[in-house]
Amino acid sequence: MRAVEMIRDLWLDLDRHSRLWLGYALIMLLIGVVGWSALHSRVLVLEKKRTGRETVLKELLPLKVAYLTARQSSDLLTGRMASLRPDDSPAKLVEETGIKGKSVKITPIKGEEKNGYSEDGADIRIESLTMNEVVNLMYRLEKGNRPLIIKKSNIRIRFDDQSRCDLNLVLALLRPVAGQVKK
Repeated sequence: MRAVEMIRDLWLDLDRHSRLWLGYALIMLLIGVVGWSALHSRVLVLEKKRTGRETVLKELLPLKVAYLTARQSSDLLTGRMASLRPDDSPAKLVEETGIKGKSVKITPIKGEEKNGYSEDGADIRIESLTMNEVVNLMYRLEKGNRPLIIKKSNIRIRFDDQSRCDLNLVLALLRPVAGQVKK
């Protein structure tokens, strides 16, 4: 109580002009405190929003990468599907590579139908290839511009010539199903 009485006595001892300026200073101080308090609460709200958005961003970045990867793969497959001709077959694609062994045996396989695509399958056996020819053939089939899947491959070294091998491939050429072609 004593402090309040001292402040009151000091206030009453001041002349009118000093009290006026001191009142203005107190008003400015209160306005500053209220303004600072409002700004501080606004900054806290903005910081909460920022941390929330950072959390969402951390969750979305891996999803964005996964989406872009899937989209790139889809665009690649769409481009390969567009380059498909009606007379294409797995056997024709193997012949187009220009890699031939001593003999080539091609057996058609019944293809499956899944996810809007039908598979045109073939079992291909090529005899007496060098390892370099096998690698080149596999690369050209996998990285070619047509939607071809190597389902199974088997390489066997020949007994009569160790530098040559026999290659068995099960290939599937993807074709869009007629009723589900996207426009």
